[in-house]
Amino acid sequence: MFGRAAKPRQPRIETLLGATTRIQGDLEFSGGLHVDGRVAGNVKAPMDSDSTLSVSEQGCIEGGVEAPNVVLNGVVKGDIKARDKVVLGANARVTGNVTYGNIEISLGAEIQGKLVQTAAPAAVVVASGASTS
Repeated sequence: MFGRAAKPRQPRIETLLGATTRIQGDLEFSGGLHVDGRVAGNVKAPMDSDSTLSVSEQGCIEGGVEAPNVVLNGVVKGDIKARDKVVLGANARVTGNVTYGNIEISLGAEIQGKLVQTAAPAAVVVASGASTS
Protein backbone atom coordinates (compact mmCIF):
# COMPACT_ATOMS: atom_id res chain seq x y z
CA MET A 1 0.00 0.00 0.00
CA PHE A 2 2.74 2.46 0.94
CA GLY A 3 5.52 0.68 -0.93
CA ARG A 4 7.06 1.74 -4.13
CA ALA A 5 4.70 1.81 -7.11
CA ALA A 6 5.25 -1.00 -9.57
CA LYS A 7 6.89 0.12 -12.80
CA PRO A 8 4.95 -0.62 -15.98
CA ARG A 9 6.23 -3.71 -17.78
CA GLN A 10 8.54 -2.77 -20.65
CA PRO A 11 7.94 -4.72 -23.85
CA ARG A 12 10.62 -7.27 -24.62
CA ILE A 13 12.55 -6.42 -27.79
CA GLU A 14 13.29 -9.57 -29.77
CA THR A 15 14.09 -7.97 -33.13
CA LEU A 16 16.02 -4.75 -33.72
CA LEU A 17 16.35 -2.93 -37.02
CA GLY A 18 19.39 -0.68 -36.65
CA ALA A 19 19.64 2.92 -37.79
CA THR A 20 21.45 1.99 -41.03
CA THR A 21 18.98 -0.78 -41.93
CA ARG A 22 16.65 -0.23 -44.89
CA ILE A 23 13.89 -2.72 -45.73
CA GLN A 24 11.96 -2.63 -48.98
CA GLY A 25 8.79 -4.72 -48.69
CA ASP A 26 6.29 -5.88 -46.08
CA LEU A 27 7.49 -7.02 -42.66
CA GLU A 28 5.66 -9.47 -40.40
CA PHE A 29 6.75 -10.06 -36.81
CA SER A 30 5.66 -11.41 -33.46
CA GLY A 31 6.94 -10.49 -30.02
CA GLY A 32 8.78 -7.18 -29.82
CA LEU A 33 10.15 -5.25 -32.81
CA HIS A 34 12.15 -2.03 -32.44
CA VAL A 35 12.80 0.08 -35.56
CA ASP A 36 15.66 2.58 -35.69
CA GLY A 37 15.98 2.35 -39.49
CA ARG A 38 13.55 2.69 -42.40
CA VAL A 39 10.87 0.32 -43.67
CA ALA A 40 9.24 0.97 -47.06
CA GLY A 41 6.30 -1.39 -46.73
CA ASN A 42 3.64 -2.52 -44.29
CA VAL A 43 4.55 -3.74 -40.80
CA LYS A 44 2.21 -6.31 -39.27
CA ALA A 45 1.95 -8.48 -36.16
CA PRO A 46 -0.82 -10.97 -35.30
CA MET A 47 -3.63 -9.05 -33.57
CA ASP A 48 -4.34 -12.01 -31.27
CA SER A 49 -0.81 -11.79 -29.82
CA ASP A 50 0.84 -9.54 -27.25
CA SER A 51 3.25 -8.08 -29.80
CA THR A 52 4.65 -4.57 -29.55
CA LEU A 53 6.14 -2.37 -32.27
CA SER A 54 8.34 0.50 -31.15
CA VAL A 55 9.77 3.11 -33.50
CA SER A 56 12.54 5.41 -32.29
CA GLU A 57 13.05 9.07 -33.20
CA GLN A 58 15.30 7.96 -36.09
CA GLY A 59 12.86 5.30 -37.28
CA CYS A 60 10.50 5.67 -40.23
CA ILE A 61 7.82 3.38 -41.65
CA GLU A 62 6.37 4.23 -45.05
CA GLY A 63 3.35 1.95 -45.03
CA GLY A 64 0.57 0.75 -42.81
CA VAL A 65 1.11 -0.58 -39.30
CA GLU A 66 -0.98 -3.31 -37.65
CA ALA A 67 0.03 -4.50 -34.18
CA PRO A 68 -1.64 -4.97 -30.80
CA ASN A 69 0.64 -2.31 -29.23
CA VAL A 70 2.51 0.57 -30.89
CA VAL A 71 5.01 2.93 -29.25
CA LEU A 72 5.98 5.68 -31.70
CA ASN A 73 8.62 8.37 -31.37
CA GLY A 74 9.47 8.50 -35.08
CA VAL A 75 7.51 8.69 -38.33
CA VAL A 76 4.73 6.55 -39.81
CA LYS A 77 3.42 7.47 -43.26
CA GLY A 78 0.37 5.25 -43.32
CA ASP A 79 -2.50 4.12 -41.11
CA ILE A 80 -1.87 2.66 -37.65
CA LYS A 81 -4.21 -0.05 -36.34
CA ALA A 82 -3.58 -1.17 -32.76
CA ARG A 83 -5.92 -3.47 -30.88
CA ASP A 84 -4.68 -2.48 -27.42
CA LYS A 85 -2.58 0.64 -27.01
CA VAL A 86 -0.87 3.38 -28.99
CA VAL A 87 1.70 5.62 -27.31
CA LEU A 88 2.76 8.68 -29.32
CA GLY A 89 5.89 10.33 -27.97
CA ALA A 90 6.75 14.00 -28.33
CA ASN A 91 8.56 13.43 -31.65
CA ALA A 92 5.92 11.15 -33.19
CA ARG A 93 4.68 12.10 -36.66
CA VAL A 94 1.78 10.20 -38.21
CA THR A 95 0.40 10.83 -41.69
CA GLY A 96 -2.66 8.60 -41.68
CA ASN A 97 -5.50 7.44 -39.45
CA VAL A 98 -4.85 5.96 -36.00
CA THR A 99 -7.21 3.21 -34.83
CA TYR A 100 -6.68 2.23 -31.19
CA GLY A 101 -8.11 0.66 -28.04
CA ASN A 102 -6.28 3.06 -25.69
CA ILE A 103 -4.08 5.99 -26.64
CA GLU A 104 -1.53 8.24 -24.97
CA ILE A 105 -0.36 11.35 -26.81
CA SER A 106 2.56 13.46 -25.59
CA LEU A 107 2.95 17.18 -26.10
CA GLY A 108 4.50 17.77 -29.52
CA ALA A 109 3.15 14.67 -31.27
CA GLU A 110 1.54 15.33 -34.66
CA ILE A 111 -1.23 13.39 -36.39
CA GLN A 112 -2.45 14.22 -39.89
CA GLY A 113 -5.46 11.98 -40.00
CA LYS A 114 -8.32 10.72 -37.86
CA LEU A 115 -8.28 9.18 -34.40
CA VAL A 116 -10.67 6.20 -34.26
CA GLN A 117 -11.32 4.32 -31.02
CA THR A 118 -12.30 0.67 -31.44
CA ALA A 119 -12.85 -0.53 -27.88
CA ALA A 120 -15.28 0.59 -25.20
CA PRO A 121 -14.46 4.08 -23.90
CA ALA A 122 -11.12 4.00 -22.13
CA ALA A 123 -8.47 6.43 -21.06
CA VAL A 124 -7.54 8.96 -23.73
CA VAL A 125 -4.70 11.17 -22.60
CA VAL A 126 -3.89 14.22 -24.71
CA ALA A 127 -1.27 16.57 -23.37
CA SER A 128 -2.17 20.21 -23.91
CA GLY A 129 -0.52 21.54 -27.04
CA ALA A 130 -0.61 18.23 -28.93
CA SER A 131 -1.56 18.76 -32.55
CA THR A 132 -4.30 16.80 -34.31
CA SER A 133 -5.61 17.78 -37.72
